[in-house]
Amino acid sequence: MSSFDKNLEELANLIVKSHSTVVLSGAGISTLSGIPDFRSTHGVYSDSWHGMNVEEILDIGFFRLHPDVFYAWAKDVWYKLEDFEPNVVHKTLATLENKGYLDGIFTQNIDMLHTRAGAKKVYEVHGSAKHHYCTKCGAHYDYKDIAPIVLNDEVPHCKQCGGLIKPDIVFYGEGLNSSILMRAEHMFSDCDLCLVLGSSLVVQPAASFPMYTARRGKGKIVMVNKQHTSLDSYAALHFDDLEKLFVPLNEFANSLTQK
Repeated sequence: MSSFDKNLEELANLIVKSHSTVVLSGAGISTLSGIPDFRSTHGVYSDSWHGMNVEEILDIGFFRLHPDVFYAWAKDVWYKLEDFEPNVVHKTLATLENKGYLDGIFTQNIDMLHTRAGAKKVYEVHGSAKHHYCTKCGAHYDYKDIAPIVLNDEVPHCKQCGGLIKPDIVFYGEGLNSSILMRAEHMFSDCDLCLVLGSSLVVQPAASFPMYTARRGKGKIVMVNKQHTSLDSYAALHFDDLEKLFVPLNEFANSLTQK
């Protein structure tokens, strides 16, 4: 038996025996669906956009001054999300959750693919492109209402008051949802198994979620990421290829009975 097969078997046993399993998912998952990540060699941050730093475009102060630039940058991916489908990782996690082997998915992604795959306990740490709101009066808008406007090279404005509409995602300079952060602290501290999937563990505070598991000393951490991370030394198991791992893991998940 190869070392990969041994580790896969050990992971399967951990999943079955765990009373509480929690996932932190990052942009590396969505690359299997064709959505570029941020920090890899060919990620979104590796190139400038029309001479501008992408991280600057994603700053809340910049957005307020130049919403046209943000929407022009975002339209080719963030407003064509229906062109991307959930992949084997999303589907496997949804199966594990629906069968009672997964308590929650905390995702750094805004692409809604976990939900589209059928997962229900999804906590979007950085928000979601599904919802938008008026920055003036607070009126809410759905993705399907805003996407056509953006794809038509227009900046969306509120039908009620004319205010600027912003996607309900967390820009640099904005705070995260405090209830999600509190839930994460509780669940990652209390879990038996923490799966860290496709995250570089650079962006805080989500990058610290697995440390709640490590500090408690009870739960095991499993890392799946091509790049090395600051928490690799805490991992009980480490895999570097999401697709290679999740193809057989998907078969395993489908073979499980309801917990």
